[in-house]
Amino acid sequence: MSLQTEMETFKASWLERVGPEVAKLVDDDNAGLQSLADRSLKEGARFPAMTLGNDRGGETDLSALVAEGPLVVVFYRGGWCPYCNLELRAYQGRLAEIEELGARLVAVSPETPDHTSSTVANNTLGFEVLSDAKGGRLADALGIRFELSPAIRELYRKFGHDLPARNGDDIWSLPMPAVYVVEQGGRIAHASVDPDYRKRLDPAIAIAVLNDLKKVRTA
Repeated sequence: MSLQTEMETFKASWLERVGPEVAKLVDDDNAGLQSLADRSLKEGARFPAMTLGNDRGGETDLSALVAEGPLVVVFYRGGWCPYCNLELRAYQGRLAEIEELGARLVAVSPETPDHTSSTVANNTLGFEVLSDAKGGRLADALGIRFELSPAIRELYRKFGHDLPARNGDDIWSLPMPAVYVVEQGGRIAHASVDPDYRKRLDPAIAIAVLNDLKKVRTA
């Protein structure tokens, strides 16, 4: 089953639970983010050079990773998001293929490191999960971070998602889920940003981009 098929299956059950009024609220809110997605960093731009805390209590220098080889960066909303967990597990399932192509895989969340480490454990992940908490510097540099509307804040409170507590600040903000395939040296080879958090880039597409990059390197 493809990642998007899994997500559509979950979305169908979610729609049954929440009803049409909540579904329309979420659809309208997602649509309002399209202009932000259109302005985010695209192919050809340089991926921001930053150091972020990792799930092991240390720090990871993204510029050092892209100096060594290609990098796949999966930006997700948090371990509380079921769509994000489906995505992370899908990428875990293709991790060996990504590494065989000489690339590294990391995920980035706005959550604090204690929450990212829980996500690693809960999903049995074999790749680093980094924290962009307390300000979302990387998400801002990519142009994918936004503040939630009052209506969505209230909905998330109702669902028990205390984002300021999980993200370590007092701002109700999130990144749009995104996947970047970065070639060695730091240029973005592929950027996938969708304002609808129920749609994610299938790992097969990221792997296809990595294959193309390998062909160029070995030509």
